[in-house]
Amino acid sequence: MPVRPRTQTLTLVALDLLSLVFAWWLYYFFRVKSGLIVYFSEPELWIPMLVICAYWIFIYFLFGLYRSWYNKSRLDEFVTIFKATTFGTALLFFLIFIDDQGVGSPVHTRLLIAVYWSIMVVCVGTGRATLHTIQRRMLEAGIGVHNAIIVGINEKSRELFAMVSEHRALGYRVVGFVNPNGGDKRIDSSHENVLGRLSDLGSILRDHQIKEVLVALESSEHDAVLRVIAACDGHDVGIKIVPDLYDIVSGQARTNQIYGFPLIDVMPELMPQWERATKRVLDICVSFLILAAGSPFLLLTALAIKLDSRGPVFYVQERVGREGKVFRMIKFRSMEHNAEAASGPIWARRKDPRVTHVGKFLRKLRLDEIPQFINVLDGDMSLVGPRPERPFFVDKFSQEVPLYVRRLKVRPGITGWAQVKHKYDETVEDVRKKVQYDLFYIENMSIRMDLKILLHTIYVVLRGKGH
Repeated sequence: MPVRPRTQTLTLVALDLLSLVFAWWLYYFFRVKSGLIVYFSEPELWIPMLVICAYWIFIYFLFGLYRSWYNKSRLDEFVTIFKATTFGTALLFFLIFIDDQGVGSPVHTRLLIAVYWSIMVVCVGTGRATLHTIQRRMLEAGIGVHNAIIVGINEKSRELFAMVSEHRALGYRVVGFVNPNGGDKRIDSSHENVLGRLSDLGSILRDHQIKEVLVALESSEHDAVLRVIAACDGHDVGIKIVPDLYDIVSGQARTNQIYGFPLIDVMPELMPQWERATKRVLDICVSFLILAAGSPFLLLTALAIKLDSRGPVFYVQERVGREGKVFRMIKFRSMEHNAEAASGPIWARRKDPRVTHVGKFLRKLRLDEIPQFINVLDGDMSLVGPRPERPFFVDKFSQEVPLYVRRLKVRPGITGWAQVKHKYDETVEDVRKKVQYDLFYIENMSIRMDLKILLHTIYVVLRGKGH
C-alpha cells in the first residue's frame, strides 16, 4: 500500500527535527563545553534550540524539501540541502550570531559559522540519506509501491516493463497496459492483459488507483501522447515517457534521472515551494497597497460609472479558478447593465457597442480590472496567471481545445503571458493560441517570469494598448 503524502511529510519533518536537535547539541558542545571559544556568560540551550528547529523547518519547506520522497535522487536532494543550509546559515548568523556578545572576536565568529554550517550539512544530509536507503529497501521488498500502467503495445513497452521490474526501487507496480490503438490482445504470456483502450484511460486510472502513467509509444503515435496528457488531467498521477520521445512534447518535459533509470517527467510542478510562497506574499502585499493607495481614485471611478449609465458600479461574474473552483470575479462595470440578457454568454468584441463611454476609457487602460485585487486577497486569483473564464466557456473549450483544463492547475491571474503576447479573444483559434501561451507559462512559472509579465503589462497600460 503506498504511503500517503501527509505521512511522507510528517516523516521527513520528524527526521529533520531529530537531525536538527543532534546538530544543535554538537554545536553547543563545541561552543560551550570544548573550551575553544571564549564567552562571557553561558548561552541557553533549550529555548534557542526550539527556535532554531522551527527556523530550519521553515527554511527547508521554502526550498521544497518536504515534497514527495518518491523517485528522488539522493544526490539531488543533498545538493538542495547544501543550498538551503548555506542560505539559512548565512541568514541566521547575519541576523543573530554576528551580534552575539558571547563571542570574543571576529575570528571566533567566522569559526562558529563554518562549524555550524558543517555540522548542519553532515547531520541533515546523513539523516536524509539514511531514510532514503531504508525507503529503497522497503520498495524493493514491495512495501509502499505505487500502481502504474504502461501506455503502448509494442517492443518498447516490453523493454519498459522489464526495466521497471528490474528497478524495483522506483516503487512502481505495473498492473497492466493500455492499447493506444484499440483492441484487447495480450502482449505475451509474461505480461498482464491489456486493461483497455486510450479512451478508457480515465476509468482505468480510477478503478486501479493508478499513480504513475508510463508512456512507451512509437514515433508514428505522437498524437496519442497529447491524448494521454489530456486524459490524465484532473487525476493525481505522474506521467513519464521513454527518452527518445522527448521531441513529442516540445518543451513541456523535464529530464528526471531516477536511480539512473532513463525516463522523462512530463509536465512536473516546476515552481519550487519557496517561490510559490513568495508569489503568494507578493500577491497579498501588492494587492493591499494598490487598493489602499488607490482608494480615492476608486471612489472617483465609481462615481463616473454611476453618472455615465444606469446600473451597479461593479460587475460580478462567476469564473472558474484553480482546480475547477467557481468564484465570483469583481470588475468595474464597463458595459451597459444586463448586456447579455438577450444574447446569453458571448465574447466581448472590438468596438463592442455595449461598452459605455466611461467603460471605453477604463478598458483602454485596463482600469476595469482593479477590483480584481480583492479576488487576489481572497486567494481566488493571483497577480499573474491564465485569465479566468466563465463556466460556460470552460465546458465548451474543454471539449474543443486540447489540454485546455491544464490551465486550471494554477490560480488565474489579473494579467498573464497570453495577455501580453496575444490579442483579444475573438475566435476559437485565438483561444487555442492563448492556451499554448498559458501552458508555456505554467510549465515555466517563476518569480522572474512573473515580474517580466507585470512590467510588460505596466508598459501596455501606460501606452493605452488595452482592449
